[in-house]
Amino acid sequence: MREDARLMLPELIRLRREIHADPELGLSLPRTQRRVITALADLDLEVTLGKGLDSVVAVLRGGRPGPVVLLRADMDALPMREEVDLPYRARGDAMHACGHDLHVAGLVGAARLLHGRRETLAGDVVFMFQPGEELGDGAARMIAEGVLDAAGARPVAAYGIHVVPGEFGVFSTRPGPLMAGCAELDVVVRGRGGHASAPHLTIDPVPAAAELVQALQTFVTRRFDVFDPVVLTTTQLHAGGAARNIITDEARLGATIRMLSADVLDRLQAELPGLVRGVAAAHGCDTDVEVRVVCPPTVNDPALATDALATLSATFGDERVRVSPAPVMGSEDFSYVLRHVPGVFVFLRATPRDIDHETASPNHSPHVVFDDAVLADQAVALASLAIRHLGPP
Repeated sequence: MREDARLMLPELIRLRREIHADPELGLSLPRTQRRVITALADLDLEVTLGKGLDSVVAVLRGGRPGPVVLLRADMDALPMREEVDLPYRARGDAMHACGHDLHVAGLVGAARLLHGRRETLAGDVVFMFQPGEELGDGAARMIAEGVLDAAGARPVAAYGIHVVPGEFGVFSTRPGPLMAGCAELDVVVRGRGGHASAPHLTIDPVPAAAELVQALQTFVTRRFDVFDPVVLTTTQLHAGGAARNIITDEARLGATIRMLSADVLDRLQAELPGLVRGVAAAHGCDTDVEVRVVCPPTVNDPALATDALATLSATFGDERVRVSPAPVMGSEDFSYVLRHVPGVFVFLRATPRDIDHETASPNHSPHVVFDDAVLADQAVALASLAIRHLGPP
């Protein structure tokens, strides 16, 4: 299979670079969708397109009855201008700075490898090409449209691979929590404006908002176990206008929150609004407060994660497979799939060998570069994880 992947690598690289040069954002990815459909057109697959988003679901039927496995790739880019001078540099103000272009090409490669072995497979494979990961709701929308039932039965396992900077060709994952869940906090503090020379005649929302920034940090450090961590960062604070002698009627703040367990997410939703309202009320202000869940934590099935590490080691060698020492606080909406189906999310390092991987630009940087030579191994890894469930015992 690795030799087959090596032979198809130029084709996968061409597809990846076409997608990289022509990035699309969010849920509407018509050109990317067409490229995926074209890349799969010569395979015997059952293809379904999304209704409310430009997704592609393809089902491969194995030669014998058996379970269903789901393999997923996200497809959307980020709203940022690429700052790397590549022959296939992205045009305009969008960029595949998170490697989703590689994810698409790698999953196409896995589909081709598995299609060539379909008669030996005891079961079916669902290929999930997903828009809207950066929005946090693409996976949930595809689930609502039926991706988990596309083959007629729920998958027994789901797998995804995400490229990251680091030593080229090295895989890593871990049992249990791998990536944080994400929620967003939006607060409007309403007072009563007036002249800055007479604050006693107003209800100033600015001190309340400023106190809230500190209160939110205290809330995290004093109400949550350090071994079940929460990261809350206030990233937006807005009040007033051009004139400095006017006390404004309202102030606004926004924060992002990361957590590793569903219980903590539930507590945040239940307790944060009361904290915000209490601080605002102490200043005589009213508030609007919303805690909006972007995606839950990404939690790998412990048994499947241990098995995936063993499968990858058997395929690529122990030296290329590592157990992640700790979760990362970034978020990933593959977590919605893992809420319904046991599965594993895997990181694959893809910094070009001529770049120092210790200082390489991270995902979501306009300077990040990935080596698309990794696509052959990405395709083999996904196919191998599927075959682990569908191949000979």
